[in-house]
Amino acid sequence: MKTKQKAQKHGSDWAMIGAVSIPLALVILFEALKDRQTIMSAWVFGVMAPTERFLGRIWSFLPFSAAEALTALFLTGCVIWLIRAVVLAVRHRAPLPFLRRLVTLGAAWLWLWAGLCWLWNAAYYVPSFAQRESLETVPYSVEELAAVTEYFARQAAALAPQVPRDEAGHFASERSDCFDNGIVIYRNIAQEFPSLNIKAVKAKPLLCSRLQSILGFTGIYFPFTGEANVNTDAPACLLPATIAHEMSHQRMVSSELEANFVGIAACTSCDDVVFQYSGYLLGLINLCNALYPVAPDAWRGIVEQTFNRELTTDWSDNNEYWAALKSPAEDMAGDIYDGFLKSNNQELGIRSYGACVDLLVNYFGPKI
Repeated sequence: MKTKQKAQKHGSDWAMIGAVSIPLALVILFEALKDRQTIMSAWVFGVMAPTERFLGRIWSFLPFSAAEALTALFLTGCVIWLIRAVVLAVRHRAPLPFLRRLVTLGAAWLWLWAGLCWLWNAAYYVPSFAQRESLETVPYSVEELAAVTEYFARQAAALAPQVPRDEAGHFASERSDCFDNGIVIYRNIAQEFPSLNIKAVKAKPLLCSRLQSILGFTGIYFPFTGEANVNTDAPACLLPATIAHEMSHQRMVSSELEANFVGIAACTSCDDVVFQYSGYLLGLINLCNALYPVAPDAWRGIVEQTFNRELTTDWSDNNEYWAALKSPAEDMAGDIYDGFLKSNNQELGIRSYGACVDLLVNYFGPKI
């Protein structure tokens, strides 16, 4: 009997060693290979992207976000595991089983990090979307920035009265329609940029959208299920553009800079007026954020000349919503995400959401 117990103990020890050493080896291997672009490209476009697209099609049959459900189960399981470890340690006054449980919990998080490295972080180390599609950005003047900003303002103002609105004049397009129509918005832009041409998988709404807003996020791509998840608590006027943004990640557009640009370009080039308006509105917000610090008078002039009642209403709704939710939790979440981006060669960090202006000015400027 003792021999059997010893064998079981040794087997458990080896299992524990494997549970820790395998993901640790995967993380170390990733760190060693991540700067070798040829290897990363072969992995991302030959293995990672097809796998995630396959997973996305599998999970698309569920009407809810599998990513959200799996995340909730994982975090709940971690809390229960930790509480049980503490209770057993106190009850039996045995520190060794408590330490083993902590190691097991750490191994679970290590596996999660290893999976994230190989199923998403790898995409930060391949040629960018701009490089893949030979898009160049060149320096531009304040006047050129103002011209593109005015163009977006006029387009948004022209489209604003054409989208559904309630009696008070607020954007009122059905959220479910936005998700349903989102699967076709990349058809036109994919003709110009072939790397975006994949079989579309519908984005999904998040049940805990208010929590996302409190943390300052409008959506999240989950590589373990290939799902584009979207915050539906935020103002609906930007929901279509957010759907397009998150769906760009399904197309291996990893940087937030490029994902914002791709989402805007997809919306403004599609045949759906609601998505067109939302895309121009999101682009206008990015452009105004860049223009106002360097030319506030030009910004005010554009607002006075172009903003109509409908556009002003949506602009105010968006600003008031986010201002009301400003909190230390949002700042902390932003700092964490900023650090995550910078650790993966995204030098601008979370500020890269605004840096898509470079692409907007260079892409749309010549078309004005």
